[in-house]
Amino acid sequence: MIEVEGLTKDYGTVLALRGLSFRVGVGEVVGFVGPNGAGKSTTLRILAGYLGQTAGKVRIGGHDLETASLAVRRLIGYMPETSPLYPELRVREYLTFRAALKQVPRRERCRAIARAMELAAVEAEADTLTGHLSRGFRQRVGLADALLASPPLLILDEPTAGLDPNQIREVRRVIRELGREHTILLSTHILSEVETTCDRALVVSRGRLVGEGPIEELREQRRGRRVRLVLRDTAGAAAELLGAREGVRVLERSVLEPGVVRLELRIERSSEGVEAEALLACLVAAGIGVRELSPIRASLEDVFATLTQAPNGVQREPSLPADDSAAATADGSGS
Repeated sequence: MIEVEGLTKDYGTVLALRGLSFRVGVGEVVGFVGPNGAGKSTTLRILAGYLGQTAGKVRIGGHDLETASLAVRRLIGYMPETSPLYPELRVREYLTFRAALKQVPRRERCRAIARAMELAAVEAEADTLTGHLSRGFRQRVGLADALLASPPLLILDEPTAGLDPNQIREVRRVIRELGREHTILLSTHILSEVETTCDRALVVSRGRLVGEGPIEELREQRRGRRVRLVLRDTAGAAAELLGAREGVRVLERSVLEPGVVRLELRIERSSEGVEAEALLACLVAAGIGVRELSPIRASLEDVFATLTQAPNGVQREPSLPADDSAAATADGSGS
């Protein structure tokens, strides 16, 4: 559905994207994650047609973004991080205006608007001026806007920003349901959101792709498998014995009580033949009693920090000029 090759964006003073390449298949729900300044919003704006790239190629639904921009935009429903609504319009009026811009056939508009409001849970505010809505409801109206034309691809930039916990749960539920019919690329800072809603994740840092794959694969990619052992080890030989094995690293050793220790190990993913059962057999053969052996599920936050740490601090991502945002919204392109 989405093919990005060598995407580069140079703002003149800041190089926001540095040869970014990735793919998103039809029917996938993919999380696009990274720290502030990683290039997430810049990438999504380029995909949605709001920004031009400095270099690189983007194909969406088989269409080249540069040569067939309108064909690409018809495939996309884009929800920016901050939805630029018209405060003097009521919710239903705003969505009617947006449906006309998106060329939703007149005979289908009422049904399309009703469906979008239902999915985004804004029916109760249909006659409320958008300028009187809370931040959370403005986000919901932005989601309804993205859904109006039933596009096959949804690009959502921080869809739960500003929502309360109950609203976040509801939006996540909606995204999971939408994932049955739409391809979704979802940018977020909330890693638990990726775990609960996405099939896999793309991790970007300083304009480059630094990790991708299903969540479990990402955990193992950088950390390997981790194991906790509780041992009866009066002589203190277990750590030395296990640390000498190829592909095994002792991360932590602590004494729980006299003669009883707890070890945390990392088994490198590339080390074939190093299994928990083999470690257990090794310990038993050495006369070391094993009280507990259990896997440690790697934290996604831990993996994220490892992948995205920058030695010189975080690079700020330039903001899209307000005039450009307004212009893109006014002509209805890409959303």
